Amino acid sequence: MQTVRSIAEQIVAREGGFVNDPDDPGGATKHGVTIHTMRALGLDLDQDGDVDVEDVRRVTPELATDLFVEHYFTRPRLHLLPEPLQASVFDMQVNAGSNAVRILQRLLRDMGLDIAVDGAIGPQTARAAYAAVAQAPDHLVDAYGIARRNYYYRLADRRPASRKYARRRDGGKGGWIVRAEEFISARYHLSAGEHRERTASWG
Repeated sequence: MQTVRSIAEQIVAREGGFVNDPDDPGGATKHGVTIHTMRALGLDLDQDGDVDVEDVRRVTPELATDLFVEHYFTRPRLHLLPEPLQASVFDMQVNAGSNAVRILQRLLRDMGLDIAVDGAIGPQTARAAYAAVAQAPDHLVDAYGIARRNYYYRLADRRPASRKYARRRDGGKGGWIVRAEEFISARYHLSAGEHRERTASWG
């Protein structure tokens, strides 16, 4: 069993270094830590009285790991979920905030479990997640990963500027899709042809 910190370190490695893409709603980002998160937490790393891009540039992998464990795992109470789900939900929480939990909650509702879709983990969602694992012990993690992948595709359907994150220039799978499929068994990965078919309407 992986530790929470080791999962966080893998997320930091997956996120990469400094990026300031105008098409990314998260704004300037380094190791997955966005300028919006830093402003919300008051992380003025250069101590010049504001939180700006220069502060983002100062984020270290160690700081990012600490922030993820505290603000994207512990505070959202991901520890209440069954252990097999934690890595994928944690990774998605860093990438998409509370939508990570909403995706899980919708999946649980689709399985017939009566819970609210509110993006927050409490006793109700935790009980439902454990019940779902009992119902489908060999499939729930894959089902969640597939739901993540579908979320990314739908987001790109609605927002053309985000399509470059789901589809490479050569038509192959973009970073979002590759990331989701890291948590899906290989037998459920889309083929190159299936991916191209799914994204054909984007032009």
